[in-house]
Amino acid sequence: MATRVLFVCLGNICRSPTAEAVFRGLRPDLPTDSAGTAGYHVGEPPYGPMQAAARKRGIKMDDLRARQFIARDFARFDLILAMDADNLRNIEALRPAGAATPVRLFTDFGSDAGAVPDPYYTRDFDGALDIIEAAAQGLAEALD
Repeated sequence: MATRVLFVCLGNICRSPTAEAVFRGLRPDLPTDSAGTAGYHVGEPPYGPMQAAARKRGIKMDDLRARQFIARDFARFDLILAMDADNLRNIEALRPAGAATPVRLFTDFGSDAGAVPDPYYTRDFDGALDIIEAAAQGLAEALD
C-alpha cells in the first residue's frame, strides 16, 4: 500500500500546500493532502504571493484549498508532517487514544533549518521554498 502523507502548517495557505505540491511533483504515485491546525482560511486557495513564488519554479498548486486538521486525519494518513514545532504540538494535542500514526517535522527529511518559517509573516517565500524543496526531496528518497 502506498504511504499516505499529510503536510500541516498553521493556516494551510502557504507552507503545507506548497509542500504538498512540491512533493506530489516528485512522487505523484503517493496520496497526499495538506491541512492547517487553525481554521482561518478553510476553503481558500493558497496565498497569492506563495503561489507566484512557486509558479516561478514550475510548481502548480492553484487546485488546492485550505482545510483544517482533524483528529480523524490520524486514521487517514500513514505519516503526518508538521512545518514547525508549534504545529507539531497542536497536531499531537488532537491525537486520539491508540493512534500510532507518526508525526514528524517536515525538515527532518533533508533540511537543517529545523522548521519551515511561515512566509505569510516573514515574506520570504523563496527562502521557504528552498527549505520545502530540500525536505521534499529527502522525503521522496526516504519513501523509495
